[in-house]
Amino acid sequence: MNLFSSKHSGKAPSPKPQSAFREWRNALVFAVGAATLIRWSAVEAYHIPTPSMENSLLVGDYLFVSRLHYGPITPQTPLQIPLTHQSVLGIKSYSDLIQLPTYRFPGFSSIQRNDVVVFHVPHEQQVPADQRTHLIKRCVAVAGDTLEIRNGQVFLNGKPGEAAGQPQTNYFMEVETPNDDVRQALHSQGVVDYNQPDGIPQAVTDPETGKQGFAISCTASVAEYFRKQPYVKALTVTDTHVPDLTLFPDAADFHVSNAVSAAPHHWQLDNYGKLPVPKKGQTITLTPDNAAMYYKIVAQYEHNDGITWKDGMIQQNGQPLKQYTIKQNYYFMMGDNRHNSEDSRFWGFVPEDHVVGKAVFVWLSLDPYGDFLHKIRWNHLLHPVS
Repeated sequence: MNLFSSKHSGKAPSPKPQSAFREWRNALVFAVGAATLIRWSAVEAYHIPTPSMENSLLVGDYLFVSRLHYGPITPQTPLQIPLTHQSVLGIKSYSDLIQLPTYRFPGFSSIQRNDVVVFHVPHEQQVPADQRTHLIKRCVAVAGDTLEIRNGQVFLNGKPGEAAGQPQTNYFMEVETPNDDVRQALHSQGVVDYNQPDGIPQAVTDPETGKQGFAISCTASVAEYFRKQPYVKALTVTDTHVPDLTLFPDAADFHVSNAVSAAPHHWQLDNYGKLPVPKKGQTITLTPDNAAMYYKIVAQYEHNDGITWKDGMIQQNGQPLKQYTIKQNYYFMMGDNRHNSEDSRFWGFVPEDHVVGKAVFVWLSLDPYGDFLHKIRWNHLLHPVS
């Protein structure tokens, strides 16, 4: 006796074959879904548009960024609607959209000092974190470190930090005759001026001395090369002074509000800190001396209610906040092009939940000034990011 017999006998009818259009549509849906899943959970491609990481990464580099290293993070906003479409849909702000709590899946690595990291820019508060601009910088200090910069040298916890990448510095190179031969030497050494149509630096006059030469940004090894050239009369670090209340934490809330520290530090790009980097579980006693360091953490990154800034102190529900316990880890990021990078020295710490992934390798590199035969930088292809 057949226990699986049916009242219908004979062969089951064959399924109706799909039309070519339906097969094409299903394949497209599957491909888009698979690509979206891989992009969210595993790897994503990024393009370097600015020189803030030169000479470690070059303008025109295309990178693969691994989300698996630190663990993929779930989307905060399931609906991603461009700003231009908000008014049409009656959306006044992103707070009108559904926003979900984020969760980071386990990764096989934690964020380490000197990792090159892609993250969501912290100061675009008008949109949720996962819809902000992506930045790429080097993590120079992790949660629990105390950072200091002395004459351009990074110190961590009182000791010189390990050098990584190919940091660049701004110099004025005084020369006897600023001619095309010198410009060609600059080009051959990889010195680029992205403000020039051909990328080659143009001769300028030093406003302080009236001497002629070139304003350049280059690595220490390139600077040493030019110091040995007979046509170079002097090579000096350019003044990097920025106006007071420009850097974090004197400017407590970069581009978001006018909150400034009640006890300014007057730090500069090459002489900065000592600055403690907040760590999860750490309890901070808040005073007018340090409140500006933690204002964005309390008011924005950790989503506390009733937070305001008044008289140089953080207030909650109209009362000064005396203590606060940090809810997540934070990191201090800097560009390798140290004098030409808007980074944590300007806008402060990067929260862990803003981190996207780790830059792994360059899969394509296009020279924006190269001709047809020299457009691809072959020596930079499949170049690991370090």
